[in-house]
Amino acid sequence: MTAPLHEASAGDATATVDGAPDAPGTPDDSGASGKAIEGRSPWKIAWTRLKRDKLALAGAFVVVFLILVAIFAPVIVGLLGHPPDEFHEDQIDPLFGTPIGSWGGVSGDFLFGVEPVNGRDVFSRIVYGARISLLVAFLAAVFAVFLGTVLGVIAGYFGGWIDAALSRIMDVMLAFPQLLFTIALVSVLPNEFLGLDGSGVRIAALVLVIGFFGWPYVGRIVRGQTLSLRNREYVEAAQSLGAGRFYILRRELLPNLIAPIMVYATLMIPTNILTEAALSFLGAGVKPPTASWGQMLSTAITTYEADPLFMVIPGLAIFITVLAFNLFGDGVRDALDPKGSR
Repeated sequence: MTAPLHEASAGDATATVDGAPDAPGTPDDSGASGKAIEGRSPWKIAWTRLKRDKLALAGAFVVVFLILVAIFAPVIVGLLGHPPDEFHEDQIDPLFGTPIGSWGGVSGDFLFGVEPVNGRDVFSRIVYGARISLLVAFLAAVFAVFLGTVLGVIAGYFGGWIDAALSRIMDVMLAFPQLLFTIALVSVLPNEFLGLDGSGVRIAALVLVIGFFGWPYVGRIVRGQTLSLRNREYVEAAQSLGAGRFYILRRELLPNLIAPIMVYATLMIPTNILTEAALSFLGAGVKPPTASWGQMLSTAITTYEADPLFMVIPGLAIFITVLAFNLFGDGVRDALDPKGSR
């Protein structure tokens, strides 16, 4: 009898052609396997996009550099400058009150020159001024984001009369003249308040006022995002399983609101820096002799014709800081945008 067709002979078991590919689905005896496809979280995808944005990385580098300068201002001034409130009359022309030498008195001892009339070190005051600008901008942004997030989520999720009331409050706040209110408030502040004195009172007032008038912008964005998220399938599933409202707010909605909140916070900080500089320019900022970029610009108005560099340097400090934060904020927005092409 002939052997069945499906039975292989003894020699066929080892009769394979060298180099022939394995049959589909056959495990590779050598142990080599193809690289497994690794899933990526939204944050990993965002970080990958952000790394490809050179302008955003440059802005982030400048932002980190400025933060380090503000933190280590005493060390930097001790190495490269002079105390910010120390007068150097020997660097001032007694007849005209302008710095001796060209370019506003720039030299090896005074890297950015000296202030007219009193001879204070401009470099030291720029470094210490970064502390005021960044401190006010960051704290005001944190206050505005916290208040805007809480009220925006409540308005968007609960709806009804709560949403209507909070929305009208936002409209009123957006129409309120913030600048005039801040100037009026600062003018009546006492020198000592809640354990603070001098410039500490002004800084606290600036943080509260800028943050308080900034929360409606965050609240509107968060409210709109919450309205679009509260009817999603995962929210309805949590409701069907008996989850309470505050559990859904904390575990289902807030994690999905982090991205737009982060984007708006990074874009709010440069606006706060400009607001603080404008208020200091108008005399509603920190009290002299505390260094402030806006205050330096205000002082330079009377001497810019004789010493233009004294106006250029604080102006450049504000411009570079705001530009760096804007570039970084735009990069974060593009990286966290799920529909972005980058």
